[in-house]
Amino acid sequence: MEEFLGVQRPARRILDADEAVAALERVVPGLVVLRRREPAVYDWTAAEDALGTALPADFKRLCEWYPAFVLDDFMSAGLIHSGQETDLARQIREEREWWASGAYGDLLPAGLVPGGLSSWGESMEGDRFLWTSVAEGPEHWLVTVCSRNGPWWHYEGGMAQFLAELCAGTLEPWALPTVRPEVTGWFDERGAHVWVGEQEAFTAAED
Repeated sequence: MEEFLGVQRPARRILDADEAVAALERVVPGLVVLRRREPAVYDWTAAEDALGTALPADFKRLCEWYPAFVLDDFMSAGLIHSGQETDLARQIREEREWWASGAYGDLLPAGLVPGGLSSWGESMEGDRFLWTSVAEGPEHWLVTVCSRNGPWWHYEGGMAQFLAELCAGTLEPWALPTVRPEVTGWFDERGAHVWVGEQEAFTAAED
C-alpha cells in the first residue's frame, strides 16, 4: 500500500479562473511567448454534457489561451486543443471508472477514496497530477499528486494555483523535485514536443 503524506493548503484558495491564470503568469513570465492573441473557442458544453459535470474554470481558461506547455523539462499540463473536448470527457470518464473498479491493486494509499480521480498532467519521470472531485463542485476539486516514488498527497487549490505555488516555491514539493519557473517547450496539435526556442513557428501558426 502506498503512503499518503497529507494535505497542503494555500493561504487563500483562488476561485476566480482569470485571477488564478494571472497568478501563474506572474510566477512563470515565459508563458507570454505561448499566449494566443485571442482565446481559442471550445465547445465546453458538449464536453461537460458528455462528462456529466462541469470542468474547473482555470483548466478551461488555460486551454483557451495556451497549448499544453512544459515546465522546467519536468512536467506538462494536459491542456487540450479545440475539437478534443468530447475526447477529454471520454478519457476522464474511463479513468474514473478504472479507479472505481479497484483494478489498481495497492496503488492507492489507505484512506484515499478512488472516486472522482482523473488526470490533468504528468511529469517526464512518471509523476501524475490528478483532480479529486468533491461535492462542492469543480472550483473546489483537489489537486492530487501521485509521485513516481509512491507517496500521494493533496493540495487544496486549483491546478493553475498549484502550478504557480509549485514554481514559486511557496508549497513543499513533497516527493517531487524543485520545479523552476521556466517554460521549456509545448505540444502541438499532433502531440509533438516543440522546444521553446521554436516559438516563432508557433507564432506564425497562430496568425
